[in-house]
Amino acid sequence: MTADLQQKIYVAGHRGMVGSAIVRHLQAKGYKNIISRTHAELDLTNQAAVKAFFEREKPDQVYFAAAKVGGIHANNVYSAEFIYQNLMMEANVIHQAFEADVKRLLFLGSSCIYPKMAPQPMNEDVLLTGKLEPTNEPYAIAKIAGIKLCESYNRQYGQSHGIDYRSVMPTNLYGPGDNYHPENSHVLPALIRRFHEAKINDASEVVIWGSGLPMREFLYVDDMAAASIFVMQLDKNIYDQQTSPMQSHINVGFGEDLTIARLAEIIAKVVGYRGSIGYDSSKPDGTPRKLMDSGRLARLGWQAKVGLEDGIKLAYADFLKNYANI
Repeated sequence: MTADLQQKIYVAGHRGMVGSAIVRHLQAKGYKNIISRTHAELDLTNQAAVKAFFEREKPDQVYFAAAKVGGIHANNVYSAEFIYQNLMMEANVIHQAFEADVKRLLFLGSSCIYPKMAPQPMNEDVLLTGKLEPTNEPYAIAKIAGIKLCESYNRQYGQSHGIDYRSVMPTNLYGPGDNYHPENSHVLPALIRRFHEAKINDASEVVIWGSGLPMREFLYVDDMAAASIFVMQLDKNIYDQQTSPMQSHINVGFGEDLTIARLAEIIAKVVGYRGSIGYDSSKPDGTPRKLMDSGRLARLGWQAKVGLEDGIKLAYADFLKNYANI
């Protein structure tokens, strides 16, 4: 797909970690006509408001990076909000994009769509082959629905209307713009904050939720943004060769995982915390292992560039820059 730098591109969720990174990368590539709306300006769960927005703006492309997200604690406590808000946003944006004759849309999902006990590394084929992790099942079901919305619109209207709606499934993301809330954030940003505050308060120990044994994969958010634009711009024939009408999503991962305990050691080193690290095994671990098989994306010609320790250094620098406002 040849890049048209004058195309009107709507980035939903432009203030979030992924959406803001996509905007940065689009601007760096020379795109001039990028549109966005804050939540106060456009509530994506409001069908009438989303309809009016698309009728007025008529974007050429949509990057759908908006979502209600959080870690294990937030998913447990706010399960109704997670499934309702994500389902409503997806249904409204994808349908109104179709109604406004948007030809190309990219939906961003999550690795939690895969079964809890999926074979590792998880490839795209294992979707809907087993039970989900209970702690984030509502969010996962909403994200699966988003994939299936894209696939269904492609199957019914792809040939007649020329639409091409795609989905990418990122592994755990981190980097500038992350959420550092002490209870509602994901594990990596939560640990950055906890180790930083332990350092400045001269705490002798940091106790981490769970056993430390689960294994996770982490991808720097600017790599995710680059992958999203890469997938969006792929020629349709090339994209279709690696996907199928009933399984059109593509994994985006770093390619390596590590234990939460090892992650904690790296973050403590980067932050400069020299106390001890303990584990509270009474807290849930979540899925034992979540490593993405990103072979499909590699075959298309893309690979991550930012290593984990380097990425954590960049994330910590961003955290320090914004700590007063966090």
